[in-house]
Amino acid sequence: MTATTSPRTRTLTIIAQDPSVRVDGKILRAQVEVPAEELAPGPWGYRVHVVDYDSSTGSLYRPIKYPPVGTNRNGDGDPFYKTSDAKLLSDPNFHAQNAYAIVMRILARFEFALGRRVSWGFYGHQIKVAPHAFADANAFYSEDDQALMFGYFPGMTRMVFCCLSHDIVAHETAHALLDGLRQRYTDPSSPEQAAFHEGFADVVALLSVFALPGIVETIIDLNARDKKNNQIARKYTTAEALRKSMLLGLAKEMGQELPAIRGDVLRRSVELVPSKSYIKDPEFIEPHRRGEIFVAAVMNSFVEVWSKRLDALRKTEYLDRDRVVEEGAMIADYLLTMVIRALDYAPPVNLEFCDFLSAILTSDREINPNDSRYHFRDILRKTFISYGIEPASEGTKEDPGIWAPPEQDLSYELVHFESMQRDPDEVFRFIWQNRKALDLYEDSYTRVLSLRPCLRIGPDGFALRETVVEYMQIVTVLARELGRLKITAPEDMPADQELKLYGGGTLIFDEYGRVKYHVTNRVNHPQRQTQRLKYLWEYGYYRDPSSFRNFANLHRKKRAAPFANSIRQEW
Repeated sequence: MTATTSPRTRTLTIIAQDPSVRVDGKILRAQVEVPAEELAPGPWGYRVHVVDYDSSTGSLYRPIKYPPVGTNRNGDGDPFYKTSDAKLLSDPNFHAQNAYAIVMRILARFEFALGRRVSWGFYGHQIKVAPHAFADANAFYSEDDQALMFGYFPGMTRMVFCCLSHDIVAHETAHALLDGLRQRYTDPSSPEQAAFHEGFADVVALLSVFALPGIVETIIDLNARDKKNNQIARKYTTAEALRKSMLLGLAKEMGQELPAIRGDVLRRSVELVPSKSYIKDPEFIEPHRRGEIFVAAVMNSFVEVWSKRLDALRKTEYLDRDRVVEEGAMIADYLLTMVIRALDYAPPVNLEFCDFLSAILTSDREINPNDSRYHFRDILRKTFISYGIEPASEGTKEDPGIWAPPEQDLSYELVHFESMQRDPDEVFRFIWQNRKALDLYEDSYTRVLSLRPCLRIGPDGFALRETVVEYMQIVTVLARELGRLKITAPEDMPADQELKLYGGGTLIFDEYGRVKYHVTNRVNHPQRQTQRLKYLWEYGYYRDPSSFRNFANLHRKKRAAPFANSIRQEW
């Protein structure tokens, strides 16, 4: 008998941007690979369960049955292969497939970048997805409901379904995955921790689209009058031209039908010219607005790297289209991996943009010491600095900005690394016996949050084995007691105001069980805790904590809303 090998991926049709973005009158679609699995009607798989219930009408759409992988006409069970645009727009079953495929694609990218399985932020293995959850211009991730919910509403020329926008589905999926990876990023903290959730989700949504070569090829000179099939004019490959065509122009197209959901945020992010004044500008205290600084820094780095890679091709008036597209898609995919992987090198609480910049630089150096191909680390560092974001670490002369190794010698006696790869109690034993060397605050509650062995594969095939550990510390004090921690209480705060201070760290162990990096935001850090308390006090958290959890109309009112600190945000 001949052994047969089951396919590892399944190809499914999706709308690659948004139905309002069309070329020659046709919707931009793509066939994307997702992990192969025998789908139950829904589609319903091992990580994603589409439940197509409309709460506005009380309707439950009947799901279709998916054929086994490898039995369809195009070989992998895609019931909407070569289906007409009209069918894609009108068929609820395709809407369900579109949402499922994008969620699975983003999940797969996270797992590839991190080198392990990624859990959701709730107690369960399957996230629910409701493509037609309600009749409203809204979409959100709800941890309480363990679900991604997408609305629909009448647009200028058609009914608009949020589940058909790649950007919206990818954005909300990124929120859900980030919640699983860094659960304490929803704690009341600095405006940058809240802003990071918004900016990070936008970056994932944008780069995941640009990593599709067919879409890049179509949109790069979409409105050009001198467009040629196999060539692209040199003037469309400069950094400024790429910025306008791939970011600014695309965001405007998305914003035509979805102004209440996405378009105007992405457009403003791209328009942010480099300036160090944004960080201190009161206008950029609001987390949605502040997140645009992060998006602008990352995406302008992407454009800069892409443009530099094309310098060698600009010797003629026209460049080979395939080469331009290939470079753009490869760079977008590489940068997306960098951004996701950096999560493991970021502190688990009280995150600021400067921390994440050092995390990106360090995580990429570990897997790719030779940055001579793209010079991504150098360009990212310079671009972030141009927006007023300095790395949190000085780094070294060869690699400025990377995290420094532990300063103190750590004791590895009485602990077993094999057990530390799976047992949080064994990890806590290591942390506790090294509490002085790790500069822990002993008068606090300390707990190990997560323990994650990883196997990462570099661009050259190099395999990197690491174990990532997160721990946190919590101290409950009264405002009058802050002085002994050298923390300044906000002006006018009552002396008997009860406060919770959060701190913690990330430990990166190498394959031999030795700590390579200790990334920490101490619970008794005077400057950061003073700034955090001042911000929360000024924006009313301690007077009305529940107001920080009211997200029903947050995104529609975001210009007026002072704070949005949780991923349970509802657009």
